[in-house]
Amino acid sequence: MIWKLQKKTLLPLQIFGYGITLCIGITVALITLIIYTDLKPILESESDVFDDNVVIVEKNKAFSKEELTDFKDQDFVKEISEFKSSNFKIDLPEDFVLKDIINPSIESIPDKYLDIESDKWKWEKGSDFIPIMIPEYLFTLIYNNIDLQSFIILPKKLISTFEFDVTLSDKDDSRVFRGSIVGFSSKINSILVPSDFLSWANKEFDNPEDDKKEKKKHKILVELNNPTDARLLEFLNENNYKVNKEKMEKTKLLFFFKMAFVFVFVIALVIILLSIVLIILSINLIFQKNKEVLINLYFLGYQIKQISYYYKLLISIVTLLSIAVSFIITLVVRKLYSVKLVSYFDFEMSNTFIYINVLIVSVFLLILLNVLITRKIRNLIPS
Repeated sequence: MIWKLQKKTLLPLQIFGYGITLCIGITVALITLIIYTDLKPILESESDVFDDNVVIVEKNKAFSKEELTDFKDQDFVKEISEFKSSNFKIDLPEDFVLKDIINPSIESIPDKYLDIESDKWKWEKGSDFIPIMIPEYLFTLIYNNIDLQSFIILPKKLISTFEFDVTLSDKDDSRVFRGSIVGFSSKINSILVPSDFLSWANKEFDNPEDDKKEKKKHKILVELNNPTDARLLEFLNENNYKVNKEKMEKTKLLFFFKMAFVFVFVIALVIILLSIVLIILSINLIFQKNKEVLINLYFLGYQIKQISYYYKLLISIVTLLSIAVSFIITLVVRKLYSVKLVSYFDFEMSNTFIYINVLIVSVFLLILLNVLITRKIRNLIPS
């Protein structure tokens, strides 16, 4: 009986508007969250040997102690490491294909910044084998400077199986080592060797004149707390520091990627908020318009809990229905784009994230709306 009476007090258009608006807002929010979650690992994935949080910073003149200290003090900087350069002469065989291409110098950086198999990137004192990493562009130059008709193009993995002589020397001594290319880098234009080897070789083939040059650092390796921090680009521009263009383009892309999704997500939250405001205003209008009916029900012996139950049940059903429709639309959209993503990229997508968020949103909205409805009715009943 009480439900039939309460049904006449409803404003169907407002209830329907609430459901549609809530559905649109939650759909946009969920789609934004899952796309961001799915695409973020792709944009932040690293196929090169260097970690994505590491950049190489250069300048025309050598870095001063003050500049290095200032760099280290920046909030977005985690650690700074200097490049170690060779102080000795390097010779390659005359018939070696890289002989006239590579710069006859080698460098090293801390091994922790290299993502390469440890058994390959390893040197022990007394060993005559030198693992070498070369820039990616040298691999291209090799094939641009050879007679392809008389040379077989080999894949990168097969190249690491070949060894060649590397002669290290100073004014008084020379020694022949066996070298092998075990990795390629697209982010650094230097030829790298293990840090332990270069430290040993610089002492073994000491050249005082080159040692003085070694102290002048024109480039450093910077590990960042957050490579997408907007302050990084500002700091680099203010100090005229140069950094890998590809890395910065990627950093900019990630920054605008995040900003775009934050913007869309905020709009979705505004839509959800407007839907909640709409239903609150509608409920308030219903209660004010039917104030006498609700009061009479109370005086007839119905408790506030009983009076509010119908409205809470109706709003809960509309809310859950809107969330369910949003969830289905989101899954359909995700399925459509995931087919392409999975075919192009090697990664797995998990639905746990979206399930948890749908549950959180549902519980929050139901609790909020039920509390508001009960409070509105209680305020109408005279004490």
